[in-house]
Amino acid sequence: MPLTTSQSANGMGEGSMQGHSIELVVNGQSHALAIDPRQSLLDVLRETLDLTGTKKGCNQGACGACTILVDGKRVVSCLTLAAMHDGGEITTIEGIANGEELHPLQTAFIEHEGFQCGYCTPGQIMSGIGCISEGHAGSPDEIRFWMSGNICRCGAYPGIVAAVADAAERS
Repeated sequence: MPLTTSQSANGMGEGSMQGHSIELVVNGQSHALAIDPRQSLLDVLRETLDLTGTKKGCNQGACGACTILVDGKRVVSCLTLAAMHDGGEITTIEGIANGEELHPLQTAFIEHEGFQCGYCTPGQIMSGIGCISEGHAGSPDEIRFWMSGNICRCGAYPGIVAAVADAAERS
């Protein structure tokens, strides 16, 4: 049967691609959104909510620059659709400080020089928070293993591992 002008090849009407309603709690604030159901969570955060701290690196899930927490679990936001997280609690780098007081891992990154150019730093910090909360920060080797999905092209790994270990000890 031929497609009509209101259908696409996937059988959805043209209007179906826009206006999918979801609600996300992002950094403690509720957002009712009308999104394209094909949008990644990364794109919704950056383009719709203007939360640009979460970085777009490879857009293929290989670098970890877009790591956030969804319901407390680490997620590479470029590989997950926003529509899959309706009702979910999202934490981005913008939501971890307590006012002017930095998150302990942010402080540790500064103290241990866990960054150089800084592009990967938000994803590294979010992954580090997840790593600590999951109980995977018992040794430098364990931290390196559980943080291996986050790439630092500058090679700041010694400082990153030291920062995660320090923050884990403080928590």
